[in-house]
Amino acid sequence: MIKIAGVTKRYGALEVLKGIDLTVSRGEVVSIVGESGAGKSTLLQIMGTLDQADTGKVWIADTDISTLNDKPLSTFRNEKIGFIFQFHHLLPEFNALENVCLPAFIRGDSQKDAERRGLELLTFLGLKARATHQPNELSGGEQQRVAFARALVNQPAIVFADEPTGNLDSKNADDLHQLVFRLREEFGQTFVIVTHNREFAQMADRVVTMRDGRIL
Repeated sequence: MIKIAGVTKRYGALEVLKGIDLTVSRGEVVSIVGESGAGKSTLLQIMGTLDQADTGKVWIADTDISTLNDKPLSTFRNEKIGFIFQFHHLLPEFNALENVCLPAFIRGDSQKDAERRGLELLTFLGLKARATHQPNELSGGEQQRVAFARALVNQPAIVFADEPTGNLDSKNADDLHQLVFRLREEFGQTFVIVTHNREFAQMADRVVTMRDGRIL
């Protein structure tokens, strides 16, 4: 699903990634751990096409993403990749279902098809009764579940998550940790997750540890 070869990244004089090689298999749940400043989020952003490597290659679903210019890259990102962040980033003017459907609308899906898929996901996540609620009417755990549904609505090849439960209490965090594996079993999703939660990290199929811009 992902292959990375010789990826480096520098911001001015700061060398953040120092030659990263990594592969992730289809349907695998991989956690990336390490101290703050190790390069975890930078690596995730490069894998997710939100940033570009200075050198090296990144393939996602057999596509060399360096060959894609802005518009094809945006389309690829919309169709193949889902994102979940520490903060849900829901749009306050839209209800839960509308927030979930946004990536499908961007792709050009009809309102009927997008809402059908969005409601299926909200139902799976136990939020069917909350579909018409605004984000400020949802709890923190519910908001993050909506963010999970939004990441999945286009049935992406891979989901990247950066501290997806870092802003939640322990009960909601534990529930969402279990949710990742339910989603993998139900939908066959591949997950790459940056986390500081050691228990969550150890639940993954594989733990990748970073230090000073390298994989140990």
